[in-house]
Amino acid sequence: MTRPSSSGRVEIICGCMYSGKTEELIRRIRQVRIARQQFRIFTPHLDTRYGEDQIASHTGARLEAQPVSSIAEVLARSEDAQVIAIDELHFLNDTPQSIVDGCQTLADRGLRVLIAGLDQNYRAEPFEAVSRLMAVAEQVDKLYAICVRCGAYATRSQRLIDGKPAPHDAPTLVVGGLDLYEARCRACYEPAL
Repeated sequence: MTRPSSSGRVEIICGCMYSGKTEELIRRIRQVRIARQQFRIFTPHLDTRYGEDQIASHTGARLEAQPVSSIAEVLARSEDAQVIAIDELHFLNDTPQSIVDGCQTLADRGLRVLIAGLDQNYRAEPFEAVSRLMAVAEQVDKLYAICVRCGAYATRSQRLIDGKPAPHDAPTLVVGGLDLYEARCRACYEPAL
């Protein structure tokens, strides 16, 4: 059995909608560019809000990215890279364990793996792949937004349908922005019924 490289690491940037996850991912990638390190940025095929071949923050910052559907595609396209960035990890079409194993494999190869994704779905339940990665990552940064109702720290993504909370049996993954989601604090969040 080979020993993992000491230079590899997994960094998780998580939080609710509008907490600045992609903005932070872009900031870290800009630092990687300054350091002249080779990098690859990946975005799930499912997330087409700002185009198919880029990551974009809600504030308008953008970087080119390669669309993928699975962690296997990321592994296959990581050659010659020192840093791998994956935005919206929760949208990959993989089991949580295969995502964790894939990210661990990249880190064991000596790569710095930057992950951004929601830690909870609209029901305030953990996204399993992100929560498992948080347990094994070298660095975890949980960001918060501001509650649109009261101004407190928001940690939940409230999905709305016609201005009312989405029902509990609605699909878990629905791509959207301000038209479908609000950042809410624990007190203002309305559980899906």
